[in-house]
Amino acid sequence: MRIKSGRILPFYFLPMKKTAFCDLQSCAFCRGCLKEWIPALDANRKTEQYSKGNQIFKEGDAVKGLYFVVSGKVKVYRKWGEDKSLIMRFVKPGEIFGHRGMGEKHYPVSAAAIENAVVCFIEYSFFISSLKVNHQYAFDLLQFFAEELQESERKMTYLAHMPVKGRIAYCLVKLKEKFGLDKKGCLNIAISRNDIASYAGTTYETAFRTMSEMIDNGMVAFHEKKIILSDISALELCYKEENIF
Repeated sequence: MRIKSGRILPFYFLPMKKTAFCDLQSCAFCRGCLKEWIPALDANRKTEQYSKGNQIFKEGDAVKGLYFVVSGKVKVYRKWGEDKSLIMRFVKPGEIFGHRGMGEKHYPVSAAAIENAVVCFIEYSFFISSLKVNHQYAFDLLQFFAEELQESERKMTYLAHMPVKGRIAYCLVKLKEKFGLDKKGCLNIAISRNDIASYAGTTYETAFRTMSEMIDNGMVAFHEKKIILSDISALELCYKEENIF
């Protein structure tokens, strides 16, 4: 506790180390908070930088807080067998991650930067206090959880029933919906075939072979290690014709 002007301030109002990377306007948390709450948020955020490939937290680490991406991109994944991983989702600027640890002592997933990234860290106790005060953000977060649950259920369904070609096609289309295309028409995310395999729940060898077939069939192409979706309609047919959803 700390006394200021005759008032006792809870520990979560005390300042933490931060930098000027976060503008307190861009992420969903900042936008959802009351204007009167922004000074408290400013005092309790910690902005961190991660290079491409750096791990932010790993499965089994003690839960300390939640994160928001300021810039760059992050993948959230969990162990799948002894030497493989399954990517649960990708996170773009403004979005939350680490929330799977809410109510838990340890994170059930891992997170790593897939390109140079800046993230904003919020301690768990302060985040819970914020939800009690900022009702609109609490409602927005509830909607986000519902949408994420629906997407997780769809992904579990196609992992269980859809052939590899359909799973990879679905993943590529979802990446386009999330990150869009750059000026050259490439997916606006530099993703490796290893990560595509992990996202689609298959092996690297199978993903490589399947994507080579897609290239031969004119569905996708590569430009400077980035993926071009040459025929989105054909990709959509790969999973829609399975009539799973």
